[in-house]
Amino acid sequence: MNTELDAIIIGSGAGGAATAFCLAEDGRKILILEKGPELPADGSTQDARAVLREGRFSNREAWADRHGQPLVPSEFYNLGGKTKWYGAALLRFGPDEFAANPAYQYRGWPFPHEELEPYYQQAEALLGVRKFEIEPDTARIVAALKRSSPAWRCAPLPLGLSPCIADHPEEATRFDGFASAHGLKSDAETRLIGRIRGKPNVTVLTGAPVTSLLGEDLAPHKIAGVITKDGAVFRARSVILAAGALSSPRLLQQYLEETGLASTLPSAASVGRNYKSHLLTAVVAWSPSRKRDLLRKTVMLTHEAFPHSSAQPLGATDGEIVAAELPAYTPRWAANLIGGRAFGFFLQTEDGSHPENRVLAPSSAGGLPRLDYDASRIAPSRDEHLRFVRAFKLSLLRAGMVPIAKPIPLSGTAHACGTLIAGEDPANSVVDAEGKVHGVENLYVADGSVLPRSSRVNPALTIYAWALRLASKLAQSLGEVQCAA
Repeated sequence: MNTELDAIIIGSGAGGAATAFCLAEDGRKILILEKGPELPADGSTQDARAVLREGRFSNREAWADRHGQPLVPSEFYNLGGKTKWYGAALLRFGPDEFAANPAYQYRGWPFPHEELEPYYQQAEALLGVRKFEIEPDTARIVAALKRSSPAWRCAPLPLGLSPCIADHPEEATRFDGFASAHGLKSDAETRLIGRIRGKPNVTVLTGAPVTSLLGEDLAPHKIAGVITKDGAVFRARSVILAAGALSSPRLLQQYLEETGLASTLPSAASVGRNYKSHLLTAVVAWSPSRKRDLLRKTVMLTHEAFPHSSAQPLGATDGEIVAAELPAYTPRWAANLIGGRAFGFFLQTEDGSHPENRVLAPSSAGGLPRLDYDASRIAPSRDEHLRFVRAFKLSLLRAGMVPIAKPIPLSGTAHACGTLIAGEDPANSVVDAEGKVHGVENLYVADGSVLPRSSRVNPALTIYAWALRLASKLAQSLGEVQCAA
């Protein structure tokens, strides 16, 4: 493709889709390159066996941890990215979560909360964010938790779901961790890419992994396009990295090494560093009574003693989901018995930034990318999380439920961010306040890689808002639209 494009967007998750939507609506000629395929709409993305036991739609790329041991990150490469699977909880970061907090190794944002406020509003409107009435079982559990300790606080959870989702039980019980078969979840494909895909100025290519960035001849600091796995070359006035916090830094690392910029750009030393993905623990609690709520994930719980932590219910748990996690020989009646009385929670604590927690591209052909992360490097966050989990389990016990906690392992990368961190100083950050890579022309980052802080809540809405702001400013810098869309 040699026609002049205004922008190439690598990735179609929250950041890529929001950037594409804004630029397309402005009349810019854009190309979206997505590594994975479109998901089927045959219901298989809500089949617990296919999704959980078989991992039919999950990433299979092997990585290594800091000790060289193999792991497979819980990533999803498909049109709409991870938002198809997770991104229903759409919360804003608090104003104080844009400021630095050295005691917890929290980096500050390069601008205050107020700068992102209008883009939060725009994202919420585009995604149809709403709050749902708390269901009876969830209400009883929350009330019992608050009786066990008045320090627990409860607030409605903003969700990107259709207002009629409860009329579709098969969807209502399969929105958390599953992709909607009927477009009832506000994912990036359904709410953004689907609205621009038919425009003549928009091209979407799936199954098109980008293997390298392309610089101008004799000017490697000027990005001119990309090369895909099949050898195709695409050129544009700007390139936006939106492949996610594990993939975007690897593309940039590779390019900087190949061109020699790794030894001359101050920002190169920070590429891939400051990896964050929240400290996460799943807690499943059992009680004698059956649980019949459909959505469940309608509230957020916080505790005044743990200012950087939160808990949310998981989506509905039933025998089919439990059976997919148990040994294959487990009788279905046993799985149904367990699942019908189980109620899950997702506990998360903001982790700090440490430069040694990082993503590293393979050092040689055939080598594995590395995810080097050690929670002991961020001890204040780790310690708060451990205390938070203990306090939550104790409150559940006092409420008459039996909890089992399962820490999410390193492979659980649902909230990955920070690896192309935003900041004012190229000596300790990768992109500037407007999302442009320090020292590199025409290259921007729209995904969660940029987040200096991850807050105590899901980062998806903040990634959407960042990308809308980036695209708005990029559209201005591109000048007048060259031709009518």
